[in-house]
Amino acid sequence: MNKEQARIQLDIEDTPKEYVNLLPHLKNPLPPPINPATEEPVSPDALLALFPGECVKQEISTENTIPVPEEVREILMRSGRPTPLQRAIGLERALKTPCRIYYKREDVSPTGSHKLNTAAAQAYYAQKEGIERMATETGAGQWGSAVSLACAYFGLEAMVYMVRISYQQKQYRGTLMRTYGAKVVPSPSDLTEFGRKINEEHPDHPGTLGIAISEALEDTINHENTKYTLGSVLNFVLLHQSVIGQETIAQLDSVDETPDYVIGCVGGGSNFAGLAYPFIASKRYPDTKFIAAEPTACPSLTKGTYRYDFGDTAGLTPKLKMYTLGADFTPPKIHAGGLRYHGVAPSVSALVLEGRITPYAYNQIDVLNAGVLFAKSEGIVPAPESAHAIKAAIDIALEAKEKNQSSTIVFNLSGHGHFDMAAYGALMDGTLNGDTPELTPLVM
Repeated sequence: MNKEQARIQLDIEDTPKEYVNLLPHLKNPLPPPINPATEEPVSPDALLALFPGECVKQEISTENTIPVPEEVREILMRSGRPTPLQRAIGLERALKTPCRIYYKREDVSPTGSHKLNTAAAQAYYAQKEGIERMATETGAGQWGSAVSLACAYFGLEAMVYMVRISYQQKQYRGTLMRTYGAKVVPSPSDLTEFGRKINEEHPDHPGTLGIAISEALEDTINHENTKYTLGSVLNFVLLHQSVIGQETIAQLDSVDETPDYVIGCVGGGSNFAGLAYPFIASKRYPDTKFIAAEPTACPSLTKGTYRYDFGDTAGLTPKLKMYTLGADFTPPKIHAGGLRYHGVAPSVSALVLEGRITPYAYNQIDVLNAGVLFAKSEGIVPAPESAHAIKAAIDIALEAKEKNQSSTIVFNLSGHGHFDMAAYGALMDGTLNGDTPELTPLVM
């Protein structure tokens, strides 16, 4: 293989057999979740009411690697793993940059994003415990789609609370989930006490991931034989996504490339961690820069504070040490619904605090313009979330061009934008709003 190869594909048997755990590679131990009433660390046993036992074990594991169950690995292979690493030759030419740009194609999964990597694992662990039903939230719908399919694979019921503004903007995402057999409702909904409270006080509330998480947690607590399934933030979720970065390392090795930049968009942190954590855990990349791209509308890393906060709006979760804008923060109605989360994964937050990750923030007009350029040059319409990583890659490539430098840039194309045509239509019609940060939380 040579560096001009447009697509780098591994054999199906190269699908990773282990998950890579970042926790042993942090400079300091990760601050534990705490009980908001006592301010004491939460016992892992307390999490068993919400999550499958194997996920709880993985959450606190200090092992460097954890085996991928063969049943899960089989589903990942059936669903397109290993995914291609593609050279962005068209984008490079459009930018007239000397940089080499690669993107990891998580858009090729059946649900169109990276989310199935952990949804399949969580559904498998739940089914092994005899669980019959899973409840969850979703922003843009990529996570909800993955949970719906994973539950279908393992014969489980799926209940999805979809953030209302995304439910309205991306109606066919809801249709896809229902096609897989899930029940989908806009959040805040009338199915939970917290949802009814929000609707009564703010009838036009656009919803947030924090509110949808609260509803899914309340649902889990009030239904027998139900577990909560989470698409980002916690360690076990990010662990499952590490298959992305492991494949990427092998693909870059096959063309003798070492990345100068590794880039992912960040809401809760799952796709970024999936790509970046295997690189960070390795000793081979001391000079690689890791870039986390987020929206200016929800700038948790660039304008948030590092402190203990709830993972949800109702305060049902333990408090997590993370960068946060506040659990009651309501972001503007941007189309990157998967990035409208007030906090960031504790491990991602710790790496930012350690100076090992650099966060960038972009407004949605610039982001979607980057998505259009990518579509014109590479033929793939990216999800608005993924377009944040594309925007960062473009800026870095243009800066290198000005300095007459050549860098190797790798970013995660975490999902396609086939359900996001309303966003691109508004951009091209000139009706898309910018997103000046609104950092005053909506009073509940």
